[in-house]
Amino acid sequence: MFSLFCVGCSKYLEKTPDQRTELDSESKIAELLTSAYPQANYIPFAEAASDNADDKGMIVGTAANTNANPWKFQDVEDNHQDSPTYYWYAAYKAIAVANHALEAIEKLKISQPNKSLRGEALLARAYAHHMLAILFSRDYDPETAKSEPGIPYVTETEKDVVKKYSRQTVAEVYDLIEKDLKEGLPLLDDNRYKVKKYHFTQAAAHAFATRFYLFKHDYVKALEHADRVLGQNLTSYLRPVNQRSFASMEYYTLQQWYTSTENPTNLLLAEALTSWGRDLGSVRYGFSAKLLGELMFSKNITTGSFAYPIYGGTDYSLNIPKFREHFVKTSLNAGYGIPYNMIPLLTVDELILNRAEAYARTKQFDKAIQDINTVISQKVYYSSDQPQYVPQVHNINRTRVNQFYGSLDLEENMVKTVLDFKRREFLFEGLRWFDIVRHKIVVIHKSHDEKETYTLGKNSPMRMFQLPAEVALSGIELNPR
Repeated sequence: MFSLFCVGCSKYLEKTPDQRTELDSESKIAELLTSAYPQANYIPFAEAASDNADDKGMIVGTAANTNANPWKFQDVEDNHQDSPTYYWYAAYKAIAVANHALEAIEKLKISQPNKSLRGEALLARAYAHHMLAILFSRDYDPETAKSEPGIPYVTETEKDVVKKYSRQTVAEVYDLIEKDLKEGLPLLDDNRYKVKKYHFTQAAAHAFATRFYLFKHDYVKALEHADRVLGQNLTSYLRPVNQRSFASMEYYTLQQWYTSTENPTNLLLAEALTSWGRDLGSVRYGFSAKLLGELMFSKNITTGSFAYPIYGGTDYSLNIPKFREHFVKTSLNAGYGIPYNMIPLLTVDELILNRAEAYARTKQFDKAIQDINTVISQKVYYSSDQPQYVPQVHNINRTRVNQFYGSLDLEENMVKTVLDFKRREFLFEGLRWFDIVRHKIVVIHKSHDEKETYTLGKNSPMRMFQLPAEVALSGIELNPR
């Protein structure tokens, strides 16, 4: 597999990914698996390509390729951190780690292999492949999935310097993800982990399965897994942004809390080399005063106000503090180093809204409404001056949903409601792009001077980020342009 991200490095292929010791014990395999999650950040380019990004104009200055090109729906010719290419490499490196762990488990003879190790490796491999499929191939469509090119699904450790790969179809990729998911999930043992939220627990795995089956349009299975995460009542697991305890947090405390293992909504966290925590408010193509008015201050279905804490008084700095940077110096006395953020890969906030969508698609509208009202109870109040949530005022019902969207198609109106809440909840987190891809939402970007317009149509090839150019050396076809 290494030839997917390391062409012509034969010496590297002779070493295990860990490069410290032979994988001859369960403890060493467990240590290796801490690296089986992509240590890169998809949020910067996914957020820029979404309708959560506006052109703030030259007051911000010249934008980096990783910010400007996705916003203009152009390929990012950059392989540095926060680029699609960097994420591709990191995801396949994580897959390589998972495959080496699985190979070591098979060869381990000193004791009965810990089944939970195998479970985590399989889930990590499935997750990384699914992220690659979301970002670099067409969305799963039951009518076209068997003919659309997906991504290479790699299940063996790499032994050759340059190995020829091919892209399985989207259907084949999803079948392989599902196979790994089904085999790995029952093997997981939450008690094995010292810090559970850095690994695939049962809850995280079911949340991932819920997202996966939503992408696969299998809403019954999505619901089966959603209900097995933490039970029906998820109120205490949501980010309580309308509560006084939340509002009293200072800026840097909020940054740390959003991605903390102590935050109950976080189910799976991973470290990523990224400068997103410092850049998210200052990038040229990002959240603007115009979007602030549209998403936070315009009329909404609850008739109340969203309580999300927006900091910064100008287009240059508007942000929600979600990522605390960990800056690692290259040496003790160095003035430079490497920035890291913790990234929430799976949360209960996403899970409950995914479940609400699945309820809507299976026409269980009252349950969908109940989930959305649970979300409202933690996100909405009268105003910052009157921070009270009142169910009789703010909760939704069937009539309110249809009236707000102006049609009698309750199923579609419920899905729109879910997507509207997700868009606000996951500002600066990149998940809006997932819904844009999955629902074929048209995105229109206009330059600050309104002289240029960039449109992402329903069937645009730019819904797939471009694969790294060098993978063609391994026989992998690039996305059409």
